[in-house]
Amino acid sequence: MSTYRRLLAFLRPHAARFAGNVAANALGAVLDGIAFLLLIPFLNTLFRQPQPIPQNRGWITDLLNRVVGAMMVPGQPMRSLGGVILLIISLVALKNFFLWLGGQFGASLQERITRDLRDAVFRHMLRLPLGWFSRMRTGQVMSRILADTEQAKAVLAEVATRSVQNLAQVVVTIVVLIRMSPRLALVSLVVAPVITAVLQPILRRLRRGHRVLRNEYGEITSVLQEVVSGVRLVKSFRGEPYEDRRFTGASGAYTRGMIRITRLSLLAGPITEVLGTVVAVGVLWMGAREIFAAEAGGAAAALDGGMLITFMVMLMRLLPPLKQLSQAPTVATQSLAAAERLFEILDEPTETHRDRGDRDATTLRSALAFEHVAFSYDGAQRVLDGITFTARKGDVIAIVGSSGAGKSTLVDLIPRFIEPSAGRITLDGVDIREIRLPSLRALTGIVSQDTVLFHDTVLANIAYGAAESFGRAQVEAAARAANAHDFIMQLPQGYDTVLGERGTRLSGGQRQRIAIARAILVDPPILILDEATSALDSESEHLVQQAIERLLAGRTVFVIAHRLSTITRATQILVLDRGQIVERGTHADLLARAGVYARLHALQTTPLQ
Repeated sequence: MSTYRRLLAFLRPHAARFAGNVAANALGAVLDGIAFLLLIPFLNTLFRQPQPIPQNRGWITDLLNRVVGAMMVPGQPMRSLGGVILLIISLVALKNFFLWLGGQFGASLQERITRDLRDAVFRHMLRLPLGWFSRMRTGQVMSRILADTEQAKAVLAEVATRSVQNLAQVVVTIVVLIRMSPRLALVSLVVAPVITAVLQPILRRLRRGHRVLRNEYGEITSVLQEVVSGVRLVKSFRGEPYEDRRFTGASGAYTRGMIRITRLSLLAGPITEVLGTVVAVGVLWMGAREIFAAEAGGAAAALDGGMLITFMVMLMRLLPPLKQLSQAPTVATQSLAAAERLFEILDEPTETHRDRGDRDATTLRSALAFEHVAFSYDGAQRVLDGITFTARKGDVIAIVGSSGAGKSTLVDLIPRFIEPSAGRITLDGVDIREIRLPSLRALTGIVSQDTVLFHDTVLANIAYGAAESFGRAQVEAAARAANAHDFIMQLPQGYDTVLGERGTRLSGGQRQRIAIARAILVDPPILILDEATSALDSESEHLVQQAIERLLAGRTVFVIAHRLSTITRATQILVLDRGQIVERGTHADLLARAGVYARLHALQTTPLQ
């Protein structure tokens, strides 16, 4: 399906507004055509022709007789002209009312379609797997959802407003011109296919150029997002000159691309106008020649002076809408390039689409087991290989190892953020791929070192994702259990205090306790602590550790920690090295073996010399 057709699919829910737009513009175009036809009796009266209304012109003669026949008073030209002028003014006013009405329909239509497109892309993005986000830069994602949807609106604006209006005017004008003089009208219409043929190579280059341009705009957004989010690092390492070069480089590339595209797109208007003017002058010459030849031979001309002038006025009136219609593909090309980037997101299979689970799970009854599990990114070297262990209900499984050993990858497999490349993971003997994703993830709570808090109230952050399921008392109880209630009550509005972006108004330990309260509230049977206390000072770690102790009760817990002193009471410790389990056992067992774990423990406990 073409990109254009896929965009039009978003039009279907708003068919009534589109129909109103078409009807209003069609009525406006008809009234415009009638107003111009009234120039014929006006000019013939002005030139003192014996027949102000042309004869033998079919429906044109009938229309003029009905509309202004009674106004044509023989021997009183000024009275006749006055009536025609008042009628022209009335028709023009009515025409513009319908054009305004069509514009209202068109504007509301394009904004609603743009909203639907933006919402559809965002809704789809939320359901994409984590692997997609790891491949895409944040700035590129933001550029597509915000800038590209706004850019795609331009093609909808062309279709829903300007093109409909221009097309209606062109069709009505052509019908009138053909009835006035088929031969001259045929010559006039040669311009349309000529313009289309001339513009095709330009349009193809514009399509390619705009697609590159959207990617360069996304690069600007990415650099900006990275600098804003990492401004402390930039200032700490005096990275301002480097970031300045990065941004100006991306900005310069976008500017150069935009200049090239603009240079091409500006060709459409002049080409259309020049060709149209050539045709109009040729028609004027042919019409004048026909009138002079008829007068010289004493025969009646196919066109009189009033009709020829009206024909020329309507033909010149035809040029602006034809010019705008010729430019519509240029605008549409830029918009379609943006729309293609949006549909790339919509074409990505979501987690829901990939989910083959048909079972529900309400709790962990016995054990969660890894059976010969392996994982690799895009079929490359395995990050995990041969992972086999069992976590029984209530066990605390600690996962340790050097950076890059695969610890975070292992725990990401549990809620199916990623899928195993080989082997399987079972929950109470059932492959977790057979369990529906929402059901599986409802069993899992995560507390990580990099706590994510939103620009919302403390209450909303703790009850995130389940605000309708829990009351204020339950939220406060969870906060008390997480040692968070006291500092929350010291905030300006307590639980109704709006936290800054990413919770920057709170300390690291306070953010951790908010995250723990969030996990306590939903009460998951499986808990993942991803280096939850590794970046805290001693006092904060003590408070967080107390909260974690309450959180651990009755749950199956997976703990990732660099500080081995925090996992001495783990039921089982798994030591990872290069994606494989090289040691397993309790803290005491592993120290007694004097292996990898003992060496890591010694490095952390031996004071520096």
